[in-house]
Amino acid sequence: MRCPRCGNEQDRVLESRQNRDSTTIRRRRECTECGYRFTSYERIEEKPIIVIKKDGSQQPFDIKKVERGVLTCTDKLKISHDTIEKILHRIEDSIREKARNTHLIKSTEIGEETLKQLYTVSPVAYVRFASVYRAFDDLDMFIQEIEHIASQVREN
Repeated sequence: MRCPRCGNEQDRVLESRQNRDSTTIRRRRECTECGYRFTSYERIEEKPIIVIKKDGSQQPFDIKKVERGVLTCTDKLKISHDTIEKILHRIEDSIREKARNTHLIKSTEIGEETLKQLYTVSPVAYVRFASVYRAFDDLDMFIQEIEHIASQVREN
């Protein structure tokens, strides 16, 4: 690490500490030439996950987009903010797991994972999200989805 004062490239590490969530290491250093003390930070450089859209275009994964959809379909339902945060964490963890090696994921996989997580919390939120995500064009599609959910609820 180059000394900010004299430019020497030799230093020694005096102390290393991780931040609370263990994503960054803070190192206190001392230049072996001039004795100047300085701090450096070390972080993992993650390759972004790229979402492949239905039309073939690509864009970086953004959990905020999923959050907007989840907040819209859970609006006016008695679902706590903590529960929504847990859903979003599970969705993001699942997406990272699925995209681990290639750093690519299809938008349909994100939508299906979101539906899966919403179903565990609220069938109403699930149907609301599904109606937009699956682009129900007519009432029959809507009714089929509701009947499918009702049959699963009866089985449990």
